[in-house]
Amino acid sequence: MPHVSVRPASAADRSVVERLWLMFRHDLSEYDEILPDADGTFFAERPRTALADADWAAYLLTTGTRPAGLALVRGLTGPKRVLNTFFVVRGARRTGVGLDAVQQVVARHPGPWEVAFQDANAAAVRFWHRVATEIAGDAWTEERRPVPHRPDLPPDVWISFEQR
Repeated sequence: MPHVSVRPASAADRSVVERLWLMFRHDLSEYDEILPDADGTFFAERPRTALADADWAAYLLTTGTRPAGLALVRGLTGPKRVLNTFFVVRGARRTGVGLDAVQQVVARHPGPWEVAFQDANAAAVRFWHRVATEIAGDAWTEERRPVPHRPDLPPDVWISFEQR
């Protein structure tokens, strides 16, 4: 397994964060049927917010000196943290990088956590079940919630667990 480092992203990392966001949105478009805007980009409000809002955190995942992924967390000042975005570049998937990185991100913010994913994404279902079990043992829950403003889509799967 390659070593993965997780570090807070800063304003200086904005271009890398936005490029990784594009890859994430491209992957997710298979499940939410969103097409890019006319300029070829996807709406990027979340990464911009994560870099500027005290209730959010943006993290870069790296192996060596190269970007391997992105994590955006919201709810830092509230009762629950939400792993709003978690993305590992395809070339680093299935190597242990994702599990190691998500454990590092979650460990930075003890307390209750929630993560959403889509049932149709079988790899995500396996990954997030494994993550929840690794972090919380059997003490995690799963529920389905409607996608806000998208009644045409199946509900998202939400898992909840606590990082102690």
